[in-house]
Amino acid sequence: MKAISHAFIGLGMIALTPLAANAQGFRWHGALAAGKTLEVRGINGPIHATRATGSEAVVTATKTARKSDTASVQIRVVTGDRGVTICAVYPSRHSGDTNECRSGGAGDNDTKDNDVSVAFEVQVPAGVEFDGSTVNGGVVGRDLPGNASLSTVNGDVDVEAGGVARGSTVNGSIKAKLGRADWEQPLKLSTVNGGIAVTLPATASCELQAETVNGSIESDFPVTMTGRINPRSLRGQIGSGGRELKLSTVNGSIQLIKAS
Repeated sequence: MKAISHAFIGLGMIALTPLAANAQGFRWHGALAAGKTLEVRGINGPIHATRATGSEAVVTATKTARKSDTASVQIRVVTGDRGVTICAVYPSRHSGDTNECRSGGAGDNDTKDNDVSVAFEVQVPAGVEFDGSTVNGGVVGRDLPGNASLSTVNGDVDVEAGGVARGSTVNGSIKAKLGRADWEQPLKLSTVNGGIAVTLPATASCELQAETVNGSIESDFPVTMTGRINPRSLRGQIGSGGRELKLSTVNGSIQLIKAS
C-alpha cells in the first residue's frame, strides 16, 4: 500500500495523492467542518500539535529507525462521520493478522521488535477538535483552538486548549490548561508515575476528587470539603459544584491552578 501525502475533503468527496513508495516523509492537509475531530494515532514517537494559521488542518510525519525498515510502517488516512483519523500502522506481531486504523481508537494495532519512530506535527484549525495518542512518546498541544484529548503510556502530556482538555499517561506528568470549564461528561486526568497540574478558568465550578499515594495536593481554589480530611485524598466542591473533575496519580503531586 502506498503512503498518502495529502487529501482534500469536500462535500463527500476525497482526493488522495500518493507519495513515492520509498518516501520517509508524509504530509496531509484538508478542510474539516466545524465540530469535526482530527485524530492522530501513533505507537512509537511523539505528537506535537498547534493552532493552524490557516483554515486547513495539516499533518506531517517523519519516520526514523535504527534497525527496522521504515517502509514497514504505513501512514493511513481514514475519513468518517466524526472527522479524519491518521494512524501510524505497524506490521502485526501475529502472522496473518492486519493492523487497522479506525476512528475513535478502535481497531487492532500492535507491534513487536520494530523500532521505527514516527514523529507527528499537527496544525489544528479553528472549530476543529483534536484527539492525539501514542504509546511511547510525549504528546504536546499548544494553543489548540477547541477541545482536546491527549494520551500516551510512556511520556508526558502537555496541553493548552481553548476548550476542554483531557489527558492521560502512565509514566509521565500531565500539564493541562483549559480555556473553558463547561464539560458535560466527568473530566478525568490521570497518571501513575508523575505529577498533575491543571489550570482552570477563575469562574470554574465543579465537584472535585483528587487522589495521590505519594505526593501532595494543592489548590488555588477554595474547596468546600466533604468527608474526612486527608492530605492525599481530597473530595469537595469548588464554587457551586456540578460537573465532576477527577485527578489521580500514584507517585506525584497534584496542583489545581486558577487562571489569571
